[in-house]
Amino acid sequence: LRAQYEALAARNLQAAEDWYRARCARLHERAARSQEAVRASRREAGECRRQLQARLVEMESLRGAHQSLERQLQELEERHNAEAAGLQDTIGQLEDDLRNTKNEMARHLREYQDLLNVKMALDIEIAAYRKLLEGEENLFNMGSGGLPSLSSLPSPTYSFQPRSFSSST
Repeated sequence: LRAQYEALAARNLQAAEDWYRARCARLHERAARSQEAVRASRREAGECRRQLQARLVEMESLRGAHQSLERQLQELEERHNAEAAGLQDTIGQLEDDLRNTKNEMARHLREYQDLLNVKMALDIEIAAYRKLLEGEENLFNMGSGGLPSLSSLPSPTYSFQPRSFSSST
């Protein structure tokens, strides 16, 4: 009986050892696969970390570029505003110059009108004196018909010396 138990125990022990070895082999195989999966996961996690770091560096770079562009935009706006203010000042000065020039032209036009009125009055006065002189000359020539020596005198010519007028308007 004892031999049967020992044989049965040896078979059971052998079966248990075979089962244990098979089980251990499967567990080792699973552990190896799991280790490979863990290594792959670690590699993937490492790659994700590298990508994350690269994205963070890129983000910081873009943030710096963004801030630089914002500063440039602000500087451009300030420069544009300064130029616009300068141009507004120039426009104001040009408008003042234009207004002054128009006033000066109006003053010159009034002076010209005054001078033209004086000239016309002088022309009328000269024409009146000319008529008077011609009439006197005709009377003189008619009245001295008996004096041949006077008729041989050359006819008088008149010259006009224009006066210069200045206007202080």
